[in-house]
Amino acid sequence: MLSQPISVSFDIGGGRMVTIETGKIARQAHGSVTVRMGNSILMATVVANKEAKEGQDFFPLSVDYMEKFASAGRIPGSFFKREGRLSDSEILVSRLVDRALRPLFPEDYYCEVQVIITLISSDKEVLPDAMACLAASAALAVSDVPIKEIISEVRVARINGEYVVNPSRTELATADMDFIIAATEKNLMMVEGESKECSEEDLVKVLEIAHDAIRLQIHAQQELREKVGVTGKRDYKKPVVDEELQNKVAAFAKDKVYQISKAASSKNERYEAYDKLKEELVASLGEEAEDATKKLAKKYYEDLKWEVVRNMMLDDRIRLDGRQLDQVRPLAMEVDLLPSPHGAALFTRGETQSLTTVTLGTPLDELLVESAAVSDYSKFILHYNFPPFSTGEIKFLRGPGRREVGHGNLAMRSLKQMMPGNDYPYTVRVVSDILESNGSSSMATVCAGSLALMDAGVPIPKHVSGVAMGLITRSSDNKFAILTDILGDEDHLGDMDFKVTGTRDGICGVQMDIKIDGLSMDTMRQALNQAKAGRLHILDAMYNTIAAAREEVKPHAPRMVKLFIDKEFIGAVIGPQGKIIQEIQRETGATINIEEVGNQGEVSIFSPVKEGLDKAVNWIKGIVAIPEVGSVYEAKVKGIKEFGAFVEFIPGKQGLLHISEISWKRLESMDGVLKEGDVVKVKLIGIDEKTGKYKLSRKVLMPKPEGGAAPVPAPQRAPRPDGPRIEPRQDRKPDQE
Repeated sequence: MLSQPISVSFDIGGGRMVTIETGKIARQAHGSVTVRMGNSILMATVVANKEAKEGQDFFPLSVDYMEKFASAGRIPGSFFKREGRLSDSEILVSRLVDRALRPLFPEDYYCEVQVIITLISSDKEVLPDAMACLAASAALAVSDVPIKEIISEVRVARINGEYVVNPSRTELATADMDFIIAATEKNLMMVEGESKECSEEDLVKVLEIAHDAIRLQIHAQQELREKVGVTGKRDYKKPVVDEELQNKVAAFAKDKVYQISKAASSKNERYEAYDKLKEELVASLGEEAEDATKKLAKKYYEDLKWEVVRNMMLDDRIRLDGRQLDQVRPLAMEVDLLPSPHGAALFTRGETQSLTTVTLGTPLDELLVESAAVSDYSKFILHYNFPPFSTGEIKFLRGPGRREVGHGNLAMRSLKQMMPGNDYPYTVRVVSDILESNGSSSMATVCAGSLALMDAGVPIPKHVSGVAMGLITRSSDNKFAILTDILGDEDHLGDMDFKVTGTRDGICGVQMDIKIDGLSMDTMRQALNQAKAGRLHILDAMYNTIAAAREEVKPHAPRMVKLFIDKEFIGAVIGPQGKIIQEIQRETGATINIEEVGNQGEVSIFSPVKEGLDKAVNWIKGIVAIPEVGSVYEAKVKGIKEFGAFVEFIPGKQGLLHISEISWKRLESMDGVLKEGDVVKVKLIGIDEKTGKYKLSRKVLMPKPEGGAAPVPAPQRAPRPDGPRIEPRQDRKPDQE
């Protein structure tokens, strides 16, 4: 007989109910729940192996978030019409959950764990990323998988000055702060988000609001766990601990590790010294030492390094490269160093270096960002690449991994705050290639990206810089050290690493992972203020390199203009079967894209040369221009008839220049008067009310002969040989002669 499902519900605010249910679906998983808000339903499952693999010395956790298109009543747009590899947005949500869950497991737990979160029903107004971690944590809470604490995650946005927990998609569109925060009942675990230049105190306020909302969700999970009847967690095999070997490793290597850490200035020098000491340590164990003993000794050696370097920073206030705690590494910057890209910058900070380029494209180059609920186009793209040579390693070159996607997203959302609005005609792609890496290549990408955007002439109003911070604490004496611009090793050693980006006026992006309990808000404020000082120091150097965006794009960059026309003129620009727009593109060499936006037509004109761009712009402006009686135009003769000439006085608009309106003199015929291709000035003297035909005159723009109309000129005839020439009568009409 099927067991009855068990559920709990709570109000997340404003009468919005969230329900967590277990016992109904996916019951063979070790933990399974659904989380529902509105019509959005997430299913989360967790499965954990009973034993670790032989020789395993790390915790293999995998977290995957996926969206089923059926959840929104849609069929995937791919060739195979099915979901494929995780999209970038799904990877980013997976990372948000992974970073929050990983610290929950015991440090000596090495059994493989897999967490899968699936969107099975979508609600356009409910953002599932803010509920994914709640679902994952609830699945762990109702399982027997050993975790130290229950957590949850919420989004907090500031909308019209008010802080809102888990806002709707529509509400979020107008937010100037957007952060996702994960926490246990007592401690913050993870922060990620963006803002339009918020202050440090604004961010602290968001963290406090988020923590209160998270505690409510944790209590609901605890209630569900009690209803299910989970009383304990499974036992697992602990790794072997050899205290005698630990002491031997410490006695042999502790002082030497300290000397290397204190003296070595470069990463390579330090690594070579560490590796040499490791070889000496293994050799000191003797040839009779077993492989397992040697492997364990190497592990204790790495643990010793972690302890010694942390104590060196806390007690001696000395860092691995000799810097002060709040000191930024040496900076070097250069722009306009590549001849062909539309913008380029090389940013070097210590042993971290980014070569970043900017490419300007048309609306046809926009990126389709597709999810189950919505599909949208992005005009700003940032890609981050991390080749193996940047760390002196050899690896297969493959597609971007989760780390690359996450780092690129942080840089993208930081620079996005300064990008021009939707009326900016270009699609902009920024590509950061990391050439050297020793700490915070994502922050190097932000700085290099800002420099390259200004070099390309993208009108960003301010520079954005970023700095990676670290925190090391010791609970025995409550000592802590806040580190500015951390190295890669300092990132590994620290209890908190956080990256802060922004302008001189405020924060644009944050990514924070906290690994310790009991971090006070005062310590958080101090860390944020120290990060601000480092950010401002880097910004000063960036402004000295290039102070403002170039007024124009590079000569070899494409030109683009965006026009907005009345909706009724879209057909006139396109023409029957696309005849007009094809002619414009053919004659000018421009690429034209037209989209209907509300009651307007958005016309983007793209050309590799300025002359072609100007010609296309004027052509389209002429098509959409409304002719005004009394206005003077430059007209081009398109055809000659016996009664006058048809001229195009505005692109796409023609009128008759009657023979009687060409000159004050009476003309007998059009022979030799005008020819196709001639350009003449004409004045619009009328529009036929019935037919809408345009009446044009050239003669009204010419000086009028004195005494009124000029006499009708006599036709030039050859004189008769037998007498004088006979003049025609002045009162006869030309057709009577």
